[in-house]
Amino acid sequence: MARGNKDNAPSASSEQDRALVKEALSGSQAAYNQLVDKYQGALSRHVGRMIRKQSEVDDLVQECFIKAFSALNSYSSDYAFSTWLYKIATNHTIDYLRKKKLKTMSIDNPIKTRDGEVEYELPDTSYRPDRHIQEDQRRELIQEAIDDLPPKYHKVIVMRHQQEKSYDEIARELDLPLGTVKAHIFRARALLYKYLREKRHMM
Repeated sequence: MARGNKDNAPSASSEQDRALVKEALSGSQAAYNQLVDKYQGALSRHVGRMIRKQSEVDDLVQECFIKAFSALNSYSSDYAFSTWLYKIATNHTIDYLRKKKLKTMSIDNPIKTRDGEVEYELPDTSYRPDRHIQEDQRRELIQEAIDDLPPKYHKVIVMRHQQEKSYDEIARELDLPLGTVKAHIFRARALLYKYLREKRHMM
């Protein structure tokens, strides 16, 4: 009987997470930082099981945290925060892999032949003017958001995403600790996400 009560009781870690989420929702940056520090390593290993390139893993982990924090008010304390976070990370990584592979061929609809061979449906390459217009508008909006960043965030995001430099290269060129570079890029992405989300709501 006692063992059953123990199994059903929430762990100290889960209780701590719920408290941190509550503080984060109230605007506590320290609570955000604690959640990142607590789960960054584990999330990196989790994503790393699906992605080999470490620089891509680092980017995806940061994007997962941004997604999670942006949707924090939808988190239900009925579930462990870690479970919710891993689900976001898994879905985001799968989406990333799917989009990456769709650049060459669609893997969403494999077709098995009678001989057991697998063929793939090619993506629709028909010309659609509206698609090009939307992409142009999206690029302009992203560039506008980047230009609006504070200088220290603008510099690192340009080096990372437009000049395609690694975290180590950025750290060396700017003479900054690697952790500071990652923190700046994380904050820059969060600001970009917020800016773009607000713009979409206004459109």
